[in-house]
Amino acid sequence: MQMIRAIFQPKEFTGKHMLFTMVAFFGVIITVNLVMARFAVTTWSGLVVPNTYVASQEFNAKAAEARAIAALGYQVKLTPNAEGLAIDFVDAAGKPALADSMIAELRRPVGEDQDREMVLVRDSDGIYRAGGELAEGEWIATVIATRDGQTLYKRGRRFHVRADGSLRP
Repeated sequence: MQMIRAIFQPKEFTGKHMLFTMVAFFGVIITVNLVMARFAVTTWSGLVVPNTYVASQEFNAKAAEARAIAALGYQVKLTPNAEGLAIDFVDAAGKPALADSMIAELRRPVGEDQDREMVLVRDSDGIYRAGGELAEGEWIATVIATRDGQTLYKRGRRFHVRADGSLRP
């Protein structure tokens, strides 16, 4: 019986045990903080505008411009595909509309490495098209249509492209 008690008797908690526990505890915390700090510095900054104060001062003018453009009644049907991007541009009556220039500013919601601008050209069927494959994932397209120096349409739209290049319903 004495031998069994000697085997199962708890060992003494010494200063060395406490030192090891404290070093392990703070070592894990410091390591996690260093990893998180590295990710914070090396990934996307989250910066949307360079100067938020200036952006706030321009907000009312941009909102009024957006309302004026929306009142014109132009609409687009944006279709990404394996060959690029197609836009059906129609007026308030639903008839094909003409634009001197049609530009789609494409960007990813997070990151800037795949952002680009596509210049669309009107085909004989009235559809504006631009070549260039869109990678799978989320995209934001800001479509800008102008004629005679006036902006007819300017609106952003978020969409998802499947691996085969088609739009997610």
